[in-house]
Amino acid sequence: MAQQIIASFAVYFVIWWITLFAVLPFGLRTQAEDEHVVLGTVESAPTKFRAWRVVLVTTLVSALIYGAWYVASHYFGLSIDSIPQIVPSYK
Repeated sequence: MAQQIIASFAVYFVIWWITLFAVLPFGLRTQAEDEHVVLGTVESAPTKFRAWRVVLVTTLVSALIYGAWYVASHYFGLSIDSIPQIVPSYK
């Protein structure tokens, strides 16, 4: 039982980390766009970084993805071994 919990947490953590990099640029305003570049920084640096917003959106999106993975694996029996059966083989 404990091993299943740890494995589920590991899958969620990987999904969360990948989703973080997908969500990070959403709503980003750079200093160049706001025409207020702080001396010593690059123009592409964010004007106001909203870390809590990024963490919240990442957590919500990754929870949805994890839920879809859970349903597909537990209720439909799909796994990594099912991929060759889903993808047609071209010979």
